[in-house]
Amino acid sequence: MRPIWKGSISFGLVNIPIALYPATRREELKFHMLRKSDLSPINFKRIAKADNREVPWEQVVKGYEFEKGKFVVLKDDDFRRIDVEATQTVEIAEFVALDEVDPVLFYKPYFMEPAKGGEKAYAMLREALDQTGKIGIAKVVIKTRQYLAAVKPEKRGLVLELMHFPKEIADVNMLNIPKREASSEAIQMAKQLIGSMTHDWQPEKYRDDYREKLEEIIEEKIEHPGAKPPPPPREPEPTKVIDLVAVLQRSLEQTQTSAVGKSAAGNGHRKRRRSGSALPSSRRRKAA
Repeated sequence: MRPIWKGSISFGLVNIPIALYPATRREELKFHMLRKSDLSPINFKRIAKADNREVPWEQVVKGYEFEKGKFVVLKDDDFRRIDVEATQTVEIAEFVALDEVDPVLFYKPYFMEPAKGGEKAYAMLREALDQTGKIGIAKVVIKTRQYLAAVKPEKRGLVLELMHFPKEIADVNMLNIPKREASSEAIQMAKQLIGSMTHDWQPEKYRDDYREKLEEIIEEKIEHPGAKPPPPPREPEPTKVIDLVAVLQRSLEQTQTSAVGKSAAGNGHRKRRRSGSALPSSRRRKAA
């Protein structure tokens, strides 16, 4: 995997050379735009408004509109004229406690890898942040935009997580949030339900159910073209306030019953594995 950015972390007089790598990837099914009559793929072209002629990539430039219909062109050299140190440095301005920062501000993580000669300083910063519960708040320029960012300890390494500037967050007061408090009985039942549904965090057990269902629908359409699709599921109705405590009670009973069922199923599954039974390889993905 190639780094998307190379530079350094800077705080005080410490300078740690690093490279940034994407920490996430999007796994989305790719769909094509087609003409309905014959399913011919549609191409999108770059068309100039002045004469409706197609523009090849080598003739495309970046322009800033400073007045209606008037542009100034910015070339790669113009972007490079900006302070080189500012564009190649994750400059930590301060350290703050992680739990003091609103989680809404964080939105995109990158792995940070130490470059040659920066390993010891990198490890020092990671351990210091981990032991103090602090994160570094910095600014960084990636491509042609400056971001607010946090330097966080993550397992054995460091993560740079891009952040929204506070002004980019919508005002929650715009929402119609109820001020009326719930009854103490409902809150107590909710706390019991939360307790019964609390488990150790195991991220690997969560899967993209929507994508898998979409893949099943695609397979059905391939195998049975023209078949009538089943009706979509009904949307759940909101819980009425008058039934809230009763619904919480039923939910609590349901989670307790589910926990017993899962335990029994787990024991049965382990017994089957010991007996050597297994699904055919062609069905494992669907059954997983």
